[in-house]
Amino acid sequence: MDLKEIQNLIKFVANSGVAEVKLEMDDVKITIRTTLEGNVSEATYVQMPVQPAVQQAAVPQQIAPVAPTPAAPSAENSNYITIKSPIIGTFYRKPTPDKPMFVEVGDTIAKGDVLCVIEAMKLFNEIESEVSGKIVKILVDDMSPVEYDQPLFLVDPS
Repeated sequence: MDLKEIQNLIKFVANSGVAEVKLEMDDVKITIRTTLEGNVSEATYVQMPVQPAVQQAAVPQQIAPVAPTPAAPSAENSNYITIKSPIIGTFYRKPTPDKPMFVEVGDTIAKGDVLCVIEAMKLFNEIESEVSGKIVKILVDDMSPVEYDQPLFLVDPS
């Protein structure tokens, strides 16, 4: 089961109204618990060992909870497009520590331009813009953890 499937499962459970879901497959155990409001309060993912001859205890890995949906955008930001994180991971504004930032506030971007990198499970994923415009605000600090669907940038498309 890959990260995208786990994220989709967490979103589905959060929206379904159930209190707890447990999923066990050959090599994976997932438990997702929600609050009364439907927000995920805990998600545990355990990768089972592949070695059948040796019994080992698997250490649970915590998956970040799904953030509650923010309130309606303010009138000030209503003309802007929000670019959101497609994955859970660590947000980086530079390709490497000795290189310049991908984008700064005020930069003009085109569709397909790399805006940042998000590291997830030791893989560095370039996040490309799906719109053209001008960077109005960067909503996340460099080297900060981000969650799925978390706003990263505000872009003025005009």
